[in-house]
Amino acid sequence: MLVIGEVSERPKEHAWKACMGSHPSRVRIPPSPPQTSGGPNVRLAFLQKSEHESLKHLTRQELEAGLDHIRASPSDEGRLEMLVRRPRTDEREVLDVAVLDLEAGLVGDSWRDNKYGLEPSEHRETQITLMNSRTAALIAQTRERWPLAGDQMFIDLDLCDDNLPPGTRLQLGDAVIEVTASPHTGCQKFSARFGADATRFVNSKLGRELNLRGVNAKVLQAGSVRVGDIAKKLRP
Repeated sequence: MLVIGEVSERPKEHAWKACMGSHPSRVRIPPSPPQTSGGPNVRLAFLQKSEHESLKHLTRQELEAGLDHIRASPSDEGRLEMLVRRPRTDEREVLDVAVLDLEAGLVGDSWRDNKYGLEPSEHRETQITLMNSRTAALIAQTRERWPLAGDQMFIDLDLCDDNLPPGTRLQLGDAVIEVTASPHTGCQKFSARFGADATRFVNSKLGRELNLRGVNAKVLQAGSVRVGDIAKKLRP
């Protein structure tokens, strides 16, 4: 039997093999130049600067027109729509399956290599980042651009403070994560990729109440997660 904070070696080994057996799509974000694939089955999809800058950013009015759809997100159970790993700065791997670990967060992600030089134990509150998939779809406009947001999990679930306050636990596949109080806000990179209006939209008073930019979480129970898994709120 597994308890919160523990995982047996056999499921962990199985989850790791499942993760390593998947073939991620890798996205390198400008200005880094394209590199060659590390394996024949890895599809590299490079977003050239001209490609994502030619897409017109939405205005504040256009963004606010999508609020009703975002507010209609499921409150208790929501589908995991996309999994993204960040192996290095400004690089993304779109996964089918991933392993969540108590110490490493999302295995293979660069979360541990933070720019402040903190030990992993000092910033576990930001191990995992979640963004509402409807918000991502609105702001990014195309699914291929979702990874530019920099989040690891895109879920069709209401992330607002009232529905998912800090301390809320979510079951995802074999894993359990807990929403933390660490703020998640739009930054300079977010503005460059989606426009200044998008940053003002997610950082506004309403945007923060709805957690449009997303929420941070930490791993409580290790295990594998897969696109299509249903995130379920665990009752106290």
